[in-house]
Amino acid sequence: MIPAIDAHHHFWDPDAGDYPWMVGPVAPIRRVFTPEDLAPLLRPAGVMKTILVQTWSSFEESRAFLELASRTEFIAGVVAWVDLTSVDVQSHLDALLSAAGGKWLVGIRHQVHDEADPLWLCRPQVRRGLQAVADRGLTYDLLIRPREMAAALETAGALPDLRFVIDHIAKPEIAKSGFDVWAERMRPFGAQPNVWCKLSGMVTEADWNTWTEGDITPYIAEVLRIFEPRRCLMGTDWPVCLLAANYQKTVMLVRNAIAHLPEPDQRAILWDAAAEVYRLDKERL
Repeated sequence: MIPAIDAHHHFWDPDAGDYPWMVGPVAPIRRVFTPEDLAPLLRPAGVMKTILVQTWSSFEESRAFLELASRTEFIAGVVAWVDLTSVDVQSHLDALLSAAGGKWLVGIRHQVHDEADPLWLCRPQVRRGLQAVADRGLTYDLLIRPREMAAALETAGALPDLRFVIDHIAKPEIAKSGFDVWAERMRPFGAQPNVWCKLSGMVTEADWNTWTEGDITPYIAEVLRIFEPRRCLMGTDWPVCLLAANYQKTVMLVRNAIAHLPEPDQRAILWDAAAEVYRLDKERL
């Protein structure tokens, strides 16, 4: 089994954060998830290292995740949160980099798809914040849906020195057969060499109870055509994925979808792309 980096997972304590979405059908994952929960799932799935990703707009969570990474062997990096619109964004980034575990900071993310303005990424103050991210050699994770893809594309073109990663293949409506609109908006990203794409978060965009690999593999195939394997990386979105599949099944969805590719391409998707886009040096890996 080719070793893998899980480039997207979370930890949380619902009572210590702001998670208004953890209700109704999502209530089963409204509980504490820690490294001790994830650790026994990794090696059976061939996962050696992981990227821990922010869960809500909290500077304190960012600091806590960096400290957690410093004492958790399998975490290779943290994608944290800062207020990109703040006039103090530079000092906030520097505070994280100098904090306990600051060397594990590899990227920044914001829940862009929750902003009312689909052009939020194009706002001048946001662009200034993103430039500050680029100036520090960090990567920016794009949490978007098709609604925000045009703004994301424009932003990637305006900031060519910043590496972007599209999370969850931009959340197409797989359960509603939303392939065509999504694919049309995704294809121009192929010409942006500073944009990568995570093969993650797909099982929860499909029908949670009835999805099959055949429902999702056309989306994976399209992403591979657009970005080529060298700019595609695997992530589970655990524990969100548990709403539709266990950890092993989520990893195997990607492994099975790329099994026909030459081994170097599989290694690119499972390891090399994550290592490159997040600048994971030997100390982290």
